[in-house]
Amino acid sequence: MSLDFTAIDFETANGFRGSPCAVGLSKVRGGVVVEEASWLMRPPENHDRFDHHNVRIHGIRPELVAGLPRFGELFPEIGAFIGGDVLAAHNAAFDLGVIRSGLEVSGLAGPAYDYVCTVMLSRRCYSLVSNSLPYAAEEAGVPLVNHHDAAEDARACAGILIDIAARNGAGSIAELFLSLGLTVSRQGAFDPLRDPLSKASQSALDAFAGGPAAAAPVRAYQPGWPEEGANPLPNALAEPGHPLFGQTVVFTGELAITRPEAKIRSAEHGARPESRVTARTTVLVVGDGFVAADLRSGRLTGKARRVLDLHERGQRIEVLSEGEFLQMVGGHVASAAIA
Repeated sequence: MSLDFTAIDFETANGFRGSPCAVGLSKVRGGVVVEEASWLMRPPENHDRFDHHNVRIHGIRPELVAGLPRFGELFPEIGAFIGGDVLAAHNAAFDLGVIRSGLEVSGLAGPAYDYVCTVMLSRRCYSLVSNSLPYAAEEAGVPLVNHHDAAEDARACAGILIDIAARNGAGSIAELFLSLGLTVSRQGAFDPLRDPLSKASQSALDAFAGGPAAAAPVRAYQPGWPEEGANPLPNALAEPGHPLFGQTVVFTGELAITRPEAKIRSAEHGARPESRVTARTTVLVVGDGFVAADLRSGRLTGKARRVLDLHERGQRIEVLSEGEFLQMVGGHVASAAIA
């Protein structure tokens, strides 16, 4: 047995996971990257709107993909590159969700994939105030230069998994997960003639058809402290492999969604939302356009400063941007489209 897998990273045109516009892949054999591939693409038809927020992050504009094959046309090549490999992704719930939703709205069948999440592994094996890809890649010795370039992000993800395996003396993913007491996750095969659509795809199709999800309400600004709302109980039936499962989550700053809605979304994935940073807190989600680099610049809320203090005292706690949180829970907010 050897350390063999394929790392994958998608960029999307808008908040719907099934709108891939770029993918990067790094194939690893024996703990070494031996082959790479990347494609720009048009997202599936009717889901190819480019939102300003997404373009600002990855720089891919609609004119860059005009006339290129759509995701469904490229998937045979993507699938052939992956083959039967275990997939690795940083926040794998998002990238595997891109594959599933992209296939669903394209009306195509897809194979099952075993996968591992390097966010989860970073939390388990590193001690970082943020397990976002730039921080984890730096810790692994593969620092990112162009974050959100799909090819570079996939390469960084591969480097993180290679580093974590080496630190644990593991010669394969199976050996690594056995040593950590973890189980490799699996996304089942999909047949459009037999299987129901995922919640994300159904909501996107409803929106396109003018259904109840057609217009996401835009929350008006309200001065003063945001309404925290109740703290729902975590969903005991949530996927244990999800990066929020079992976490105690607190929210701070001005979010694009309401705090009560953010708490509901986190609880659906097995997290326990709370209103204050305490010794139980394991994740702080920061709004107001926060990115991981703000941890170094000092542009922080009071709760975030409290998190840094607790982290320095040895508490296992991390900071997420709202964008990273929304990727994890599969949600998005309305955004202006780019023509």
